[in-house]
Amino acid sequence: MASSLPFTNDCHNGHAASRRPMLISGPVIIGAGPSGLATAACLRERGVPFVILERADCIASLWQKRTYDRLKLHLPKQFCQLPRLPFPADFPEYPSRRQFIDYLESYADRFDIRPNFGETVRSARYDERIGLWHVRTISTTSEAEYLCQWLVVATGENAEPVLPEIDGLADFQGDVVHASDYKSGEAFAGKRVLVVGCGNSGMEISLDLCNHNAYPSMVVRSPVHVLPREVMGKSTFELAVALMKWLPLQLVDKLLLVLAWFLLGNMEKFGIKRPAMGPLELKNTRGRTPVLDVGAMEKIRSGKINVVPAGIKRFRSSNQVDFSNGDTLDFDSIVLATGYRSNVPSWLQEGEFFNDKGYPKSPFPNGWKGRKGLYAVGFTRRGLLGASSDAMKVAQDIVSVWIHETKLQKKGRSSSSACASSIRRPISVQF
Repeated sequence: MASSLPFTNDCHNGHAASRRPMLISGPVIIGAGPSGLATAACLRERGVPFVILERADCIASLWQKRTYDRLKLHLPKQFCQLPRLPFPADFPEYPSRRQFIDYLESYADRFDIRPNFGETVRSARYDERIGLWHVRTISTTSEAEYLCQWLVVATGENAEPVLPEIDGLADFQGDVVHASDYKSGEAFAGKRVLVVGCGNSGMEISLDLCNHNAYPSMVVRSPVHVLPREVMGKSTFELAVALMKWLPLQLVDKLLLVLAWFLLGNMEKFGIKRPAMGPLELKNTRGRTPVLDVGAMEKIRSGKINVVPAGIKRFRSSNQVDFSNGDTLDFDSIVLATGYRSNVPSWLQEGEFFNDKGYPKSPFPNGWKGRKGLYAVGFTRRGLLGASSDAMKVAQDIVSVWIHETKLQKKGRSSSSACASSIRRPISVQF
């Protein structure tokens, strides 16, 4: 699977003891989240060796360490399973965070995926002189270098928390946490909490705070689509997929908005405006995911979750927050549900395939393959379904080259053996 120069037997477990580059006979996969695991499993099934580099000490660190306790998959499990292994039949339609982690761990066991944990990639660049990717990593005990023909970037869209720069935030005297550090509303009972952000995380954290007797207010600065998670017991996403087979996207959008109005009511009177573009069209063109309501709208209608339809001007050291509409409100704590970003620009030295924000320049479905053996998995803005689709494409592309090169190598060895057997004189070996 990997060999140093000169070759060693294996680098799959543990860290390299020296800085001598290790030549990887298959791809190097960066990231051991669902995207990296899916790619590795597809390669494993076809007999292609690989090395996975993961900076954390576990697989799927986002799910294990940076998600809140009440989180469940927002889509039915059949749209979230990874290639070659469905969810257990006894799992509910919307598996919990813990169930999904158990599934990922069983997935890694099933395909014998053993990442190199604790290795943070410092740089990756294509070396034109030798026609290979040069990857440098660092751990708590050592540094390592890898050379490979294929580089799979599987760090995904949610590698780093986005921390907004808002005037006075550092001076706020109450607790300030990002959603990545939020676990439960239990610690906020009785407190006035400002949730900054109204995506799926912001909505669900506000609901969790409310259920734990906190007093949440949610900043809704921009228009956002909120759809019911289910319509008459059927997943809204599944319904949209079915309708798209027969109807144009714009018509499906209109039908979804009519259903949302009937089931959720007129949200604008509560401070939540809808974008002019429909939810599916907005997702396809700009990557903005609609919010799937799991109970927050009921709390908003009852007044238990307060909506602040304005941006934040500044935070004050007196625990007050000034808003762009002129209001000033008091809060005990702040939860920043401001999302995540890619970290690819911090280590990948390449400007052709990825843009300066760390996403493939080519839109879906063409953002999985670059040049010179560079691939991306988990950047489709289409969740686990998109990551699985890209993983299968990437693996198939690598496998096709792998099989061809393996045949050439076997043919070359066969020719060499034939030539050697035809020479019947002794061969002297000098050292």
